Amino acid sequence: MIAYVSGTLIDKKPTEALIDVHGVGYAILIPTSTYEQLPEEGKPARLFTHFHVREDAHQLYGFATVAERSLFDEMLAVSGIGPRLALAALSAMRPAELRDYLIEGNVGMITRIPGVGRKTAERMVVELKDRLVKLDLPGAGVLSDPSDTRAEARSDALAALEALGLNRATAERSLRLVLRNNPGIQSAQELIRLALREK
Repeated sequence: MIAYVSGTLIDKKPTEALIDVHGVGYAILIPTSTYEQLPEEGKPARLFTHFHVREDAHQLYGFATVAERSLFDEMLAVSGIGPRLALAALSAMRPAELRDYLIEGNVGMITRIPGVGRKTAERMVVELKDRLVKLDLPGAGVLSDPSDTRAEARSDALAALEALGLNRATAERSLRLVLRNNPGIQSAQELIRLALREK
């Protein structure tokens, strides 16, 4: 198993990072949550990795933290969840949000992940709910409001920002800044308005 890759970041995209390790370039598939934490190109970078082997492909997946990789690994243990879907889940929402939705059994929010229907979301909750309780992720526990009003507003705002032409990484970053500076905000419309100023 390749536990991590450490070297110089040569290129980065929201879905992939290229890291040079002593003259060997590793193309590593990443979620947007990891992309946002990467340094500038040309700087040292380290990603904790999962090496996935199939008959037709050998792929390396990378994550900013061990906890993020652990969440990815846990999702792969669910029947019907492959690495692409697990990566999509970590790109659709922050790891801490995903963990909290799964623990709370919030099927409605989990079905917002591209490719995840209600049956898959319910299976994820059943199989992961208890296993994720001890998984420590930065920002975990922020969704304790049972109404999920703010979380839904954030998700709606993210979808709207993408529809307006922002890429997911930029939209996520803008929303994080808005929520950090305006902790009481509950309206998707207000989130969108303030996020567009941040970009």
